Amino acid sequence: MRVLLVEDDRSLAELVQRGLGPDGFSIDVARTGPEGLWAATEQPYDAVVLDIMLPGLNGYDVLKGIRKAEVWVPVIMLTAKDGDLDQVDAFDLGADDYLTKPFSLAVLAARLRALIRRGAPPRPSVLVVGDLELDPSSGRVARAGTDIRLTAKEFALLEYLMRRAGDVVSKTDLLDHVWDAAFEGDLNIVEVYVGYLRRKIDEPFGVHTIETLRGRGYRLNS
Repeated sequence: MRVLLVEDDRSLAELVQRGLGPDGFSIDVARTGPEGLWAATEQPYDAVVLDIMLPGLNGYDVLKGIRKAEVWVPVIMLTAKDGDLDQVDAFDLGADDYLTKPFSLAVLAARLRALIRRGAPPRPSVLVVGDLELDPSSGRVARAGTDIRLTAKEFALLEYLMRRAGDVVSKTDLLDHVWDAAFEGDLNIVEVYVGYLRRKIDEPFGVHTIETLRGRGYRLNS
């Protein structure tokens, strides 16, 4: 299993190389952000272990560059930064796991094996359907380069529809994922918010991407 470790601490990098070698991992080391970004996007790896505090480019920017290049290799952020917002930023940018220093080599090896077993399905940090874009981390929505302002509920509804683009999504599905399973209000709330969305993302642009399938639900088309 070939793993890229992007870490500027030489002693830690050598420790990881020695410690994971007996578990069947071949560890390549990059010591700067730009070097790590180049290696992750130009070489085939089963996983990447990425520090946040790096010279040249920080780990967030490296991760952003990896996903922008449509490289879906599993990424574990390895860092001394353990704040909730740090972890939120990492996951929103496309990280698969987050491990804080100091850490156990056995735990790192187990997490790498788990991620490698799952494979590397596409999971872009910015959702794109046709000329419609939605960035969950920044809250930005745009169509053909024009920004669109949505309420929090409209944003959540559009995000779910975009994640299921091409699928028929029932009202019940939308209520469960955009509202919650305990919602006891009028089921027509879904129709109301779909109408709000259409007036913001479709009508001003002369398109019709949210399709109603009577008795079945809705589908977002490109």
